[in-house]
Amino acid sequence: MTGVDGVQWRTLAGFRALALAYAVVLYARAEAHYRHPVGGWLVLLVLLAWTAAAPVAYAARRSRGPALGVELALAVGALLATRALDDPARVEAGAQTLPVVWPAAAVIAWALLLGWRGGLAAALCVAAAGVLERGSFAQTTLHNSVLLVLAGVLLGASSTLARGAQRELAASRAAEAALRERERLGRAVHDGTLQVLALVARQTAGSPDPELAGLGRAAAEQERALRTLVSRAPAPRGGGTADLAALLGALAADGVVVAVPAEPVPLAAGRAGELVAAVQAALDNVRHHAGPGARAWVLLEDLGDEVVVTVRDDGAGFAAGRLEDAERQGRLGVRGSIVGRARDLGGTATLTSTPGEGTEVELVVPREAT
Repeated sequence: MTGVDGVQWRTLAGFRALALAYAVVLYARAEAHYRHPVGGWLVLLVLLAWTAAAPVAYAARRSRGPALGVELALAVGALLATRALDDPARVEAGAQTLPVVWPAAAVIAWALLLGWRGGLAAALCVAAAGVLERGSFAQTTLHNSVLLVLAGVLLGASSTLARGAQRELAASRAAEAALRERERLGRAVHDGTLQVLALVARQTAGSPDPELAGLGRAAAEQERALRTLVSRAPAPRGGGTADLAALLGALAADGVVVAVPAEPVPLAAGRAGELVAAVQAALDNVRHHAGPGARAWVLLEDLGDEVVVTVRDDGAGFAAGRLEDAERQGRLGVRGSIVGRARDLGGTATLTSTPGEGTEVELVVPREAT
């Protein structure tokens, strides 16, 4: 574990060790008053074993759930064992419990992993065990219970906020790095590729040779598309949301009409980026396969729980079975860039085409990840 999580768990490990050392010192001083002193040492030995094993158990994400259960069970068990091992008169008089403050480690661990609700649940369990151990709800027990509940709730809330801030910071740094890289590539593209495309477009404009004229139109179209690509800010891939309507609206170009709702269509940034990439792939297919002069229309519909994006063109279209033939030949462009992206987002992609009548791609994606 690194970052905020790493600091929190290392601090908890230190607290667990110091709390156990404190419990051992106090028990050594009170051992003579216990009815079963050997049992007390055995309980402390079990707590020592867990104190050593806990950092390893919590380091593996898969074992954190069972580790929470083990730690809470040990905390409650050590408290209840006090009544069985200590002298009843000392217990009723309010003598210190066998684990002293060590059970608070379980409350902290639940708060760190499960937020304030987890911290509250663990605190209530430990507090209930303290009442059972004491046999009554004395004022000291009440004070300890209130402190445990406050610690569990406040630590859980602060841990959740700290992790959220860390994620936001990481996303911001990633977006900043991506923007710097885009600016660097944009300068390189502007100094080289864009100037060459513009030169080709100018020198072939109005040429009587149909092939040269077509080359000039293609160069001009690619120049416009490339300028749009390098000038548009990338969609964030971390936390937060993005306006899908604005991202799709930026795809408008010569021969591409985009229709989106007047109001923003918020979507998780990562999901919006993947959906826009699928639409871009569909538009690339129009440019490469629909034929010269083909036009495309992009329509965005916000249906509440899901969004629907339709990409339609008036190009050459294709016959039924063509995509399957392409897949058998190892060409998986549509399957990976359009259908695969929609499937990964928990949605669907439907392609409909008729030779001579164009192609329609309908992307239906749920607003939330499933």
